[in-house]
Amino acid sequence: MNRAPDILWIVTTQWRASACGYAGDVNARTPSLDALAARSVNYAQAVTPHPFGPFARAALLTGVRSPENGVKDYFDALPSSAPTITRELGNRGYATAFFGKWGVGRRDPSLPLVGEAAAKVLVPPGVRGGFEFWEGFEGGFLLNDPWLHGTQMPAPEKFFGYQSDVICERAARWLEHGSRCEHPRYVTVSLEAPHPPYGAPAAGILPVSTEAISLVANVPQGGEVEKKARQELAGHYAHIEATDRAVGRLLAAAGRETVVMFTSVHGDMHGAHGLFRKGWPHEESVRVPLLVCAPEVTPRRDDATISLLDLPALTLSLAEGRAWKCASDAAKISMPSVVALPHQCDRTWRGVRTATRKLVLNDDGSPWLFFDLERDPLEQVNLAGDAARAGEIAALRATCG
Repeated sequence: MNRAPDILWIVTTQWRASACGYAGDVNARTPSLDALAARSVNYAQAVTPHPFGPFARAALLTGVRSPENGVKDYFDALPSSAPTITRELGNRGYATAFFGKWGVGRRDPSLPLVGEAAAKVLVPPGVRGGFEFWEGFEGGFLLNDPWLHGTQMPAPEKFFGYQSDVICERAARWLEHGSRCEHPRYVTVSLEAPHPPYGAPAAGILPVSTEAISLVANVPQGGEVEKKARQELAGHYAHIEATDRAVGRLLAAAGRETVVMFTSVHGDMHGAHGLFRKGWPHEESVRVPLLVCAPEVTPRRDDATISLLDLPALTLSLAEGRAWKCASDAAKISMPSVVALPHQCDRTWRGVRTATRKLVLNDDGSPWLFFDLERDPLEQVNLAGDAARAGEIAALRATCG
């Protein structure tokens, strides 16, 4: 009987689908991911079910949407009893390990979100999602010199260096140390980059000049929005390049026989429609990269409307040697609550996205946004009030749940 494959999830934060060299972004220097994409299924229509960290992470681990998975508000923790992909694979004989940002533990709302106090918040063994080996941090957004604790470190310890380098190196060591393990291995590597602060040092990679940044047409030109977008994107792309380099070293350690999935929990508006950050239902916020590389899977572009909610089922199918196909032609998206932080979306909403359409409803069920993505991929014409589209809107509305 053949041994089940090793599986590696690489999960980043605030990396939108378009921000990769293989996706055509002239700003993005991502040679490692470009090489991975060349031997992967590129799910080019992939979305996050919830464009905000805790909700998306909980959905990714469980395959269950928020708030049904127990995470409704920003500071909610994933219930310790939640069924996770980790437990499913553990029951199938996998050795499991986690490295990096957890993001679904219990946090103190009185603590600053950024800094050492948040980075030192402990994630107790009983609430680590079923991972046998766990080494990471709850949050803090320290892109340099992270504090780690876990299975072999009961108290937080400071590690000097760029966070993506530190986390990927420690995960690579774990993989190399257990290369002759009789059990198949499942590892999640969770990185905060390229999340803000965009001005933080990026492992020696300097931002390009703001004038050199190429902006898309839905970023308003000639004012403060353009200025801010250019400044932030210059730093953002430096962190993308630095993290791509760290990911390349991790992939080399994992080897070509390992099943690899690369994604992000959400994107960032970066000035599109005059907006910044996430929580918004626009493409820049909800679309995420998703590469799935497996030895026996033919590389290709796949335009299935896949969601991060599908990753647990897809992972199990690869672990068991079964074929998998996206079961739906529409992906549900939502924000279950308002996160009262600067620049974030100001309302709760729910919606559905197909490869060619997107409908977004307000909390009361009234249409807020409707886009023809086929003709208007930059979402510059809101058709929610177009009487000629009433039939389309009604049909999609019935699927929003």
